[in-house]
Amino acid sequence: MLGSITPLGERARRQRWWVTMAFFGLGSVGGGLALGVLPALVGSSLDLDSTVALWALAGLVVVGLALDLGLGGLRLPTLRRQVDEEWLGRYRGWVYGLGFGAQLGVGLATIVTLSATYAAIAAAFLSGSLVAGLAIGAAFGAGRWAGALVGGLVRRPEQLARLARLLRRLDAPSRRLALAAEACVALVLVGLAAA
Repeated sequence: MLGSITPLGERARRQRWWVTMAFFGLGSVGGGLALGVLPALVGSSLDLDSTVALWALAGLVVVGLALDLGLGGLRLPTLRRQVDEEWLGRYRGWVYGLGFGAQLGVGLATIVTLSATYAAIAAAFLSGSLVAGLAIGAAFGAGRWAGALVGGLVRRPEQLARLARLLRRLDAPSRRLALAAEACVALVLVGLAAA
């Protein structure tokens, strides 16, 4: 999808990239808000002690990291679904931008590659706060949008090919960086819970 929603691709479909991406952002942040607010509403009905919530979240992040690493042969549960690329030829840019953004922003409507998606849901739930859930969800959705904005650099076919090669080269290092970030988050949560 990243290779499809570029200024080059949008021009070929007679759409404006900035309009498509603005609606993509709206959908992504909106989906992220839903991702955060629903668990936060449920979590707010419980009266969880903040220390218990921190320990629980730390434990979930550690379990997620183990699943991400494939320890014990276990794998992260996920759907095997992507956004429907046929929308690109069927709908206007703002429609598929909004739809793709919402699906990615909600986090669970497409393939979940790292447990950070589940950790965001758990954090919203364990926060027990609607405001915190909204902030967590908005940040998650905005992050999904930011990842798609890199396509804005593509104006010519050779740039698309270079971007595809670059993304393939960065796949393994970015995964390692994400796993290291998950480990750091777990350590910070343990430190906060123990304090």
